Amino acid sequence: MTTAITVTPVRVATLLAEDERLPVYVHLIEHPDGRVLVDTGMTALHPAVADMDPQLEPLTEKGIDLGSITAVVNTHLHFDHCGGNHLFAGTPVYVQRQELADARTRDDYTIREWVDAPGMTYVEVDGEFELLPGVRLVPAPGHTRGSQIVVVETDAGPVVIAGDSAVWFGELDDPTTEGQRLIRSLQPHQVWLAHADEPWPAAS
Repeated sequence: MTTAITVTPVRVATLLAEDERLPVYVHLIEHPDGRVLVDTGMTALHPAVADMDPQLEPLTEKGIDLGSITAVVNTHLHFDHCGGNHLFAGTPVYVQRQELADARTRDDYTIREWVDAPGMTYVEVDGEFELLPGVRLVPAPGHTRGSQIVVVETDAGPVVIAGDSAVWFGELDDPTTEGQRLIRSLQPHQVWLAHADEPWPAAS
């Protein structure tokens, strides 16, 4: 059963961060019971983030049948993780309740109109939640108060889609936040980060 669950990274943009270009990835989970997209990247430019010089490779140009996505998960709601949410109006979007509240009320947190785009159907999650057999959402505070990770059970061990719970491999090598320590405690087979081209190899 678990061998049929796959995780595929899809690069949707690059951003300039401290003179370095960082990739922006979303992750597609193929499951016998549905197709889940974790984060949605960016599909447009916005003056609020012009200083990061986003170079877009939007989801609409990736050859993915967006209509086949049965659920979306936002690890958190910073602009580079929710900028494609509008493509999934009417599709359930799973987010931690704390994260949605912060995105809607805290200043300089995100691009609010990208969060509450027309037709969004948020499913607010409190704590751990089994989305599909072998796929669960787990709170991982640190990067934001409401950050969550997606844990996918495979025959090789857990595969974690971490969002920005860690941005660099070094943050998992030497974890300092609750979310990073949680990821390490799962003894994952591999960990996909939103801003790294390759997964963090647990063997490291």
